[in-house]
Amino acid sequence: MKRYHCATELAVDLIGGKWKPVILAHLKEGAHRYGELRRRMPGVSEKMLTQQLRELAADGIVRREEFDGRVPHVEYHLTAVGEELRPALTALYEWGERRAADRGITFG
Repeated sequence: MKRYHCATELAVDLIGGKWKPVILAHLKEGAHRYGELRRRMPGVSEKMLTQQLRELAADGIVRREEFDGRVPHVEYHLTAVGEELRPALTALYEWGERRAADRGITFG
């Protein structure tokens, strides 16, 4: 088992990096299919998105749900553990909005 020296180190290990917080921010809005996440995150490769989703699922933060039907598909949701991140994700988003406004940065 990996050894951590503080709780922040564990948290960053579980949800840190360039893409995991972005994935979680999108899933905070509700369930998304893989393709929806890809469209919302044009800078991420398919390989990286798949890897990050697998890691988040393995850590119990995201749930992968398969649907059978005429057109089978997969949706990703926040788990109860992932939902606990909602206030932190909202605070991070709002902080980013303020920094963007201060610097004249627009998104799109």
